[in-house]
Amino acid sequence: MAEEGWYTDPYRLHVHRWFSDGSPTNLVRDNGETSKDAPPESPYLEEPQLVAAPSSRAEDDLRRGDDRQGETVDPVEAAWSYFTRSSTGC
Repeated sequence: MAEEGWYTDPYRLHVHRWFSDGSPTNLVRDNGETSKDAPPESPYLEEPQLVAAPSSRAEDDLRRGDDRQGETVDPVEAAWSYFTRSSTGC
């Protein structure tokens, strides 16, 4: 088993525990808050289950804050607008 990512905490101490290369780590998560708690030396109380990752909104991940979503921009018009403002000092 080579788990990587958030799994249910097999020790039932926290909601989720991060697994790396199949081993539980000290990273834990409860109610959306991440903290650290070393895994105990005891055996698992239950098999860890992969926590489904939230759906990615990759198209918005790298958007600038001043981008106007859904609005198309003519690159030539944008360039002329930029140079016109730059040359007038505005």
